[in-house]
Amino acid sequence: MASPFESEICMWDQALALLDEAERHHRRFFALADAYSAHSQARPTWEPPVDVFENAGSVWIFVALPGAKADQVSVHVEDAALVVRAERALPHAIQAVRVRRLEIPYGLFERRIVLPPGHYQLHEQRVVDGCLELRLSRV
Repeated sequence: MASPFESEICMWDQALALLDEAERHHRRFFALADAYSAHSQARPTWEPPVDVFENAGSVWIFVALPGAKADQVSVHVEDAALVVRAERALPHAIQAVRVRRLEIPYGLFERRIVLPPGHYQLHEQRVVDGCLELRLSRV
């Protein structure tokens, strides 16, 4: 049986996860609203989901980028975060159609992934099955 302290920690973790999700939705909503203004063409309009795994020597980051061109993805370290940036364009075949449903995000995207403390070097970068796979080695 879980102690009251463990139960409080679990509830706190759930609350933090919900706040994180709400913040992502908030940023996405206002970024999409800004995308329709005349001066925002160079601003990101969405964030791809990521998974981050770590062991003693490396950090693996998987970024879901279906439809993004691998050679146009920019990856760099800025402060203590890894920044992944590119654009996912609308397919050419649908330029003159009526949109019935649009759930997959398009346009310029940027995702900042806070790295664990330390110094890193990008060791491997590849796209597999629509995911950008990055391996950073601790230096």
